[in-house]
Amino acid sequence: MFIRSPLAGLVLAAAMFQGNISMAASPEDNRKVITDYYAAYRSGDMSKVESFFADDIKWHIPGHHPLAGTKQGKAEVAALFQQLGRSNFRADLIALMADENWVIDMHRGWSNRDAGPNVDTVWVLAFRIENGKIAEARNFAFDQAAADSFFWSAYPLKPLPERLAPGE
Repeated sequence: MFIRSPLAGLVLAAAMFQGNISMAASPEDNRKVITDYYAAYRSGDMSKVESFFADDIKWHIPGHHPLAGTKQGKAEVAALFQQLGRSNFRADLIALMADENWVIDMHRGWSNRDAGPNVDTVWVLAFRIENGKIAEARNFAFDQAAADSFFWSAYPLKPLPERLAPGE
């Protein structure tokens, strides 16, 4: 950052002290957020995983299956992860790239269910990092058809009359 005058530097410092300006983190800091997030995910500690989420996080899941769509807020994203745990879904990190605002990962996403088909494919996630937290995540599946098939078999919808019951 280049500051043209001492006065401009003081104004910038005052704004930062008051919280009016947020400085982007370094690529290394953002990369660490995601590597630590994956370590927590592997451990199965969902409260630790949730600690990496911004309060207003948005997590976008592609596809045409029961878990697809945008999850908003910590509670919805945590519920998504609880559901993934039901199907013994795992993620093994392959590669990370980061800049001051985004981390792009490539990982093997796979499941190990006893009953029904499993999935084993490569996924790419784009994480937007703000203030050391995951503010947004966008998933991209290498084989979306295989992902859709897996998620439909692992998370079937309730029968129609139960889905249409009031209050659900």
